[in-house]
Amino acid sequence: MAFFINVILPLPLENLFTYSVTEAEANFLRPGMRVAVPFGKSKIYTGIVSEVHQNDPKIYEAKPIEQILDETPVVTEAQLKFWSWIAAYYMCTEGEVLRAAIPSAFLLESETIVQLLKEAEVNEENLSDDEFLLFEALQRQSSLKINEIVQLLDKKTVLPVINSLVEKRVVAVNQEIYEQYKPKIERHVKLHDNYSNEAAMHQLLDELSRAPKQREVIFTLFGMSAKNKGVVKISELAKESKASAAVIKALIDKQVLEEIKVQASRFEYEEGELAGKVAFNEHQQQALDEIETSFKTEDVCLLHGITSSGKTEIYVDLIEKVISSGKQVLYLLPEIALTTQLIVRLQNYFGEKVLVFHSKYSVNERVEVYQNVLRNTEKARVIIGVRSSIFLPFKELGLIIVDEEHESTFKQYDPAPRYNARDLAVVLGKMMKSKVLLGSATPALESYFNADHSKYALVNLDRRYGNMLLPEIKIVDIKDKHRKKRMTGHFSDRLLEEIRETLSNGEQVILFQNRRGFSPILECNTCGHSPQCPNCDVSLTYHSHNNQLRCHYCGYHMALQTKCMACGSIELSTKGFGTEQVETELKALFPGNKIGRMDLDTTRGKHGYEKIISAFEEEEIDVLVGTQMLTKGLDFRNVRLVGIMNADTLLNFPDFRAHERSFQLMLQVAGRAGRTKKRGLVLIQTYNPHHQIVQQVSTNNYHDMYREQLEERRNYKYPPFYRLIRITLKGRDFSRVNEGADWLATSLKNSFHENVLGPEFPPIARIRNEYYKNILIKIPQKQSLGKTKELVSRILQSFKAIGAYRGVKTVINVDPY
Repeated sequence: MAFFINVILPLPLENLFTYSVTEAEANFLRPGMRVAVPFGKSKIYTGIVSEVHQNDPKIYEAKPIEQILDETPVVTEAQLKFWSWIAAYYMCTEGEVLRAAIPSAFLLESETIVQLLKEAEVNEENLSDDEFLLFEALQRQSSLKINEIVQLLDKKTVLPVINSLVEKRVVAVNQEIYEQYKPKIERHVKLHDNYSNEAAMHQLLDELSRAPKQREVIFTLFGMSAKNKGVVKISELAKESKASAAVIKALIDKQVLEEIKVQASRFEYEEGELAGKVAFNEHQQQALDEIETSFKTEDVCLLHGITSSGKTEIYVDLIEKVISSGKQVLYLLPEIALTTQLIVRLQNYFGEKVLVFHSKYSVNERVEVYQNVLRNTEKARVIIGVRSSIFLPFKELGLIIVDEEHESTFKQYDPAPRYNARDLAVVLGKMMKSKVLLGSATPALESYFNADHSKYALVNLDRRYGNMLLPEIKIVDIKDKHRKKRMTGHFSDRLLEEIRETLSNGEQVILFQNRRGFSPILECNTCGHSPQCPNCDVSLTYHSHNNQLRCHYCGYHMALQTKCMACGSIELSTKGFGTEQVETELKALFPGNKIGRMDLDTTRGKHGYEKIISAFEEEEIDVLVGTQMLTKGLDFRNVRLVGIMNADTLLNFPDFRAHERSFQLMLQVAGRAGRTKKRGLVLIQTYNPHHQIVQQVSTNNYHDMYREQLEERRNYKYPPFYRLIRITLKGRDFSRVNEGADWLATSLKNSFHENVLGPEFPPIARIRNEYYKNILIKIPQKQSLGKTKELVSRILQSFKAIGAYRGVKTVINVDPY
């Protein structure tokens, strides 16, 4: 009787591959375990078992597996079901979902290793130059990987060289599988058992009378042992006794101390007094009661709570009730910056039951979080994370909170699966029979539409905590200010006056400009030329701190030119402005104050966000300039003034969501002002003060914006009335991409008629030397989504089969915005 397993490989393959196993292996294996399997000519991959069965694949002969890597499954049955739903809905493969869903340390891959044969007899004259170079390198280094050889020989095709050395019996090539995850090991010591009685102890101290440093270590160990049950960390012992590592090593060698290696957690939690709960006001209490009542009949609830209304306290109360019943809670946030502030707040309530998961963590840290969730440990009761934490292996999920649910950062753009974590939270909630709470001061139109049409429950919280007033929002017409010569750089006289007043009162200022760098365009005043990126269709952005021109799409950079590259003129000027320029101007205007900046350039490190946020919280920074990172629900107590440097860059974006997004961004950044007793002030600088969105922001009128935008969406056939699928074609050959896009659009129009838009070049039509073209398919509510996707897949299969378009890649994005 033959036994087989289906395996999900971490590759974009349409089908799962089948491998043969022995009866004993088939009895041991469970779906969700990892196996190492051969794939292709000589590669070995880690795959996840999805099914154990007895159906022989008819088309190919099933290969045997290499080895089983787990004792127990690392992926739950619920996850496998979830993955298959994601792959079907977002039109990608299960292998791509696997890559996104589990830490890369779990996916061992073979790396081809080249080693020198020990018994090799080499006549150096018979070797070519490249072969000799490689032979020489392998004498110094025991083994090399293929990519290291590519760098060594400085050529792409190194396989002929390696094959020739294999034939000459100089080197061996073997596949090595290696485990990437390394547990964190800490070295501890304790007094050796030989000295457990008092007599032996006195004898030891006599012997050490001539070695005062070693004696000091022993005395320090006694003092520390009382607290730590006899076992002490070596690093702490060295620090406390002021001894070097050599002194402690000498005591271990003499068998006075015994070394013990302990696997430690990478998540240090500082023990402290747990905070008591904040007293609710009547509005919060009412909102909480309404949410709990709605959860009796509905699975999803939308909490529409204005900024600073105390939504987090409501979340904390709900989390407490869920974890006391032994279940887990997932708390999704749109941005890493937010997690740093929230972790402190939640750890104050729940102690070490809180774990964090985001991309700035190392591979090993992510593995540890994953394993804690999989084992359903006490540490993993509350998971705070960004969008990827939706893939963690929850066993007993009771509640998912999606905070700031309107944020576009919940959408994954590249690589596949191009999912939206907010939508997946609703699906996962349904699958795991857990409740979902979406919270926002400016809900996404679709979410509010669903609540409006009784698909979700809706709870409103429209009072700020402590009855604080919403900030006063004023509009400054910068066209008028320019005409009257009342601008200093990019600051209107009104904004400067308010900054001065705020700083003189010892309060803080936030300035928002949604563009990083110093200035987006460097332009020659003589001929009008501005330096362009050679790989993308964009101007290079000037960064003053390192005097560079840099492309924000592909990372290309060059030194700042002193004269025009086209005509040689030295009259160069900058156009537009970014956060760096705002910071520079502020430093000149307010030399006595501390100015900080928060954008992608200043938050690159693991703790980049934390440093800036805590410096601002502790009032070491007076004015904080930043991009949209600042708009996410951060809570600063001493901010009185928020300035939006230029609202027009947001409004004039070529996207049907531009107005909704501008409203959300401006209102969210406004919400950072006046979060204590004193009323805050928000100044919006704009060339277009009568724009309906600017007016709606100034009156904090979400419902007007919602009704107006909904009407436009209905008229122009956009979500929530129509579903969207965007197909992007990209390739290095311009005419091939163009022709391919025309062919594909024509085929789609034959089926979907006027509901296909394009093909169109996006605003930036070339990135990293690849040309892009988009086709948009609109799907009416009555049309079956499943059948539409099947038809689109079939048309794409035909497209890929055409030889002329072989170099053109297609990217499918379901619900692209």
